[in-house]
Amino acid sequence: MIVALAGNNSFALRERLDELTAEFVKKYGDLAVEKFDGTEVEFPAVLDAVQSHPFLAERKLVIVRDASDNKQLAEQIEQIISSISDSTDLIFYEPLTDKRTTFYKTLKAKSQFEEFNELDAQGLTNWLLSEATLQGLSLQRADANYLMRRIGQNQQRLASELEKLATYDKLISRESVDYLTEPTPQSKIFDLLDAAFGGNKPMALKLYSDQRAQKVEPQAILAMLAWQLNILTLCKLAGDRQPAQIAKDAGLSPFPVMKASSLARRIDDKQLKKLVHEALEMDFQSKTKTYDLDEALKTYIAIM
Repeated sequence: MIVALAGNNSFALRERLDELTAEFVKKYGDLAVEKFDGTEVEFPAVLDAVQSHPFLAERKLVIVRDASDNKQLAEQIEQIISSISDSTDLIFYEPLTDKRTTFYKTLKAKSQFEEFNELDAQGLTNWLLSEATLQGLSLQRADANYLMRRIGQNQQRLASELEKLATYDKLISRESVDYLTEPTPQSKIFDLLDAAFGGNKPMALKLYSDQRAQKVEPQAILAMLAWQLNILTLCKLAGDRQPAQIAKDAGLSPFPVMKASSLARRIDDKQLKKLVHEALEMDFQSKTKTYDLDEALKTYIAIM
């Protein structure tokens, strides 16, 4: 068996590797597993591992991580695959493989190729609901979406937070999410913009103060604001295109684009242009002279 695990979803990749490894160890024992880091191992060592027969076991498993980062391994991938003994299983673990390379095309053609890419917002919601069911938890779709909005779209963090919530109560609600989880800075910055453009300046300033109390520096807050303004501008200029299409064209995650699209409808072009210009001016001033960026940001938020 030759398996190639590829894609940019590190969480799903690790889960699948752990699953395959556990299945093998259950049958043949952990002494029959050999692991190699492609960034460090020499080609002859890998070739010898796949050619040699297992010791005190019926089969052995060879796991090679990041072989694409090793020039010789990548160039000799055909030889490695053709040299595998009948008693050896081989797994290539390739989180960030360039699809244009001969290495990638060879793996795809000559292995059990499994690709795991980052989930979009809907995919993550469905995954959360499925995980909750597997763990015997009660989680509504609206609350799953709320959890994702609060802590972001990192699947590993979502898994960790779901596990933490499960130990508190089998019924996961917005109240328990608020009680047990910390919102990501980026999600709070979006809430800040939403409050400011909705006319709730006191709430916007409170959210800013909360970030500062958590030791988030003004320059980092400005960078997050700039990122949100960038997405807002893309949505504003996109005309009638749907958020999913905007995200695809810009190479962004659909979830923040979907949120920004709603917000963009409440801002006129002149206001958005002014906000972008003033954010750029703050950044320039903070990097070229003595400048109280903390106070400048408070003023910026108050007059949005």
